[in-house]
Amino acid sequence: MANHHIDRINDDIRRVLAEKLREVKDPRLQQGTMLTVTHTDTTNDLRHCKVFISVLGQFDEKEMMKGLRSVSGFLRRELGHSLDLRYTPELTFVLDDSIAHGAYINRLINDLDIQHDDDDPE
Repeated sequence: MANHHIDRINDDIRRVLAEKLREVKDPRLQQGTMLTVTHTDTTNDLRHCKVFISVLGQFDEKEMMKGLRSVSGFLRRELGHSLDLRYTPELTFVLDDSIAHGAYINRLINDLDIQHDDDDPE
């Protein structure tokens, strides 16, 4: 039962953070990139939450992480106002490159020059 509860909380946290990240004015987070909250992992005691962020576009990883740490207080406060939780978790951001990696693999597949049997001229 608790697992389902944490899953629901993770979904709510992901939804709220994705919405609130669009409101952030930090220039390090608006450098021609698109930020996506891909996953959240909250501890059972609701004290800590890992927030997995995927970034599309060119960006400086160190500056992006500094920007995320800088706005974490604002995001945590907004999270507390939006969700009725016993504790508002401390947010830790982790870059998730799975979307960029998937786009890279897709580009490689599309660039392959594969001849199909029905393309055979004979």
